[in-house]
Amino acid sequence: MSRRAPSGGPAPPSPWRGVDLLERAIGYTRGSLMLVRPELMSAPTPCSAWDLRALLAHMNDSLVSLHEAGSVRRVRLDVLSTQSADPVHALRTRACQLLAEWSAAEESTSERVDVLVDGRPLTSPVLTSAGALEITVHGWDVAVACGAHRPIPETLAEDLLPPATVLVTDPDRPSRFGPALDPPVDATKSERLLAYLGRTPR
Repeated sequence: MSRRAPSGGPAPPSPWRGVDLLERAIGYTRGSLMLVRPELMSAPTPCSAWDLRALLAHMNDSLVSLHEAGSVRRVRLDVLSTQSADPVHALRTRACQLLAEWSAAEESTSERVDVLVDGRPLTSPVLTSAGALEITVHGWDVAVACGAHRPIPETLAEDLLPPATVLVTDPDRPSRFGPALDPPVDATKSERLLAYLGRTPR
């Protein structure tokens, strides 16, 4: 049964844009990855516990998990960290595979598909939206580590804000994200998203 607005009008659009968000997130982050150079691998990132090399390894792990979700409908949270002599190349390759996997899955069925995340079911649009959020914010982190100013595209940030407020809650702070910051009144959508995720726009 489709949701209806209280007035009886059409249902509000879903915040879970899934593969569409994932494709746009990957496109943005691929631009940030072009900035990476070998001499920057030890550069600090907005994630205080990680330098750029560790951040790239974490991103690779995340893409491995999302690829697993698309292929076998299961995500394990105890995936061993992946190592690569060329982490940027590995990320680009995995991102292409990931997008192809989830695009094919979306085209092959119009029905709800559940993915088991650590034994708990999660719908695929929610999972891919969560992946898009992580890929986007870490794409911004990579740019910062490389000394570049690359705001998140406004339309992408606007579409990520609603799922971000559902996916990132108090129990996630400060372990996965820092405390939410108060953005200025005239903040852009990119700045608002980053502030909600505990990052100071630069």
